[in-house]
Amino acid sequence: MKTRILAAFVGLTLVMPILIWGGYVGAVVLVAVVLGICFDEYSRMAFPDDQKFAFLWMLIAGFSLYATHLYVPAAYKAAAVAAVVMGTMIQVAARPGEPMSGAADRLGRYMLGLGWIAGLFPFLVHLRTFDQGVVWVILGLGISWMADTGAYFAGRFLGKRKLYPRVSPKKTWAGFFGGVVVSTLGVQVFRHFWLTDLTVLDAIVLGVVGSSLSVWGDLSESMLKRSFGIKDSGRIMPGHGGLLDRIDSVLFVAPWVYGYMTIFKGL
Repeated sequence: MKTRILAAFVGLTLVMPILIWGGYVGAVVLVAVVLGICFDEYSRMAFPDDQKFAFLWMLIAGFSLYATHLYVPAAYKAAAVAAVVMGTMIQVAARPGEPMSGAADRLGRYMLGLGWIAGLFPFLVHLRTFDQGVVWVILGLGISWMADTGAYFAGRFLGKRKLYPRVSPKKTWAGFFGGVVVSTLGVQVFRHFWLTDLTVLDAIVLGVVGSSLSVWGDLSESMLKRSFGIKDSGRIMPGHGGLLDRIDSVLFVAPWVYGYMTIFKGL
């Protein structure tokens, strides 16, 4: 618990000033830095025998997708994404000495990493474009953090029945429901004090679905780590592994919050 509190304190100390006073540009730069670190961690997990080249390509293709997210006009986004997909396929096919028996696996690992990291995390920047953008970004992060905190305490004191031991032996159903309750109550607090245009039902839907997706984001990364044969994505946070280990749930929550608000609330 001490390492969780310390990691949260350090993270908030570094992140919050940028989000609050850095404006849109600060959010763009912050997410770019996080993406760069995550590309490095992913390339080490997925391409242990060729990490340097894989990291280079993840930077090129990943930041191309990031720029597409933020700056390419809507009419050209599909073409820009297609260019990244084709470029990645060409890179794998044309690279000298590439063993054909592993080419499909290698290509799949690239596509997975690009879609997972560069395709999902930039939604935090999109949240920053809303009115009260700082609050929306904090909510996108907070649903994940509140779900994790609720799950930790509920699982520790009430957890008996395992949620999905095949992928994550420590997660319990009590932890899952504890995370849902804490997240949903937390969104209601945001609604009451800052996001007053939300209805009670909006807050319930955002909290329940968001906390559930938070769990699946965590389980999805656990599945990948088991597949890659590693315990943590990196060592950037003592006691917590890598940065991907900390934002895996946010990768699922931020697109949900953005999608709900743009589709159902017209933001």
